[in-house]
Amino acid sequence: MKLDFMNTWLPFIYLYVGGGIFFLIGLIIIRKSKALDMRQKRHRFWWKALIFGYFYFMALHAFLIIAALYL
Repeated sequence: MKLDFMNTWLPFIYLYVGGGIFFLIGLIIIRKSKALDMRQKRHRFWWKALIFGYFYFMALHAFLIIAALYL
């Protein structure tokens, strides 16, 4: 199978842009419903963990795609 744009980067874009929209909507709902109290240290930690985790897995996935294509 040829590793071209349609088989590598297009699914990546779909996953992290399309899924990122739903992730962002979820974060907005969490904030608007006051399910998260940013005055509490524990809640700030989990807010940062959610955002960091999203970008961490996006970077890891991009790295693995680059490794598959060029190494």
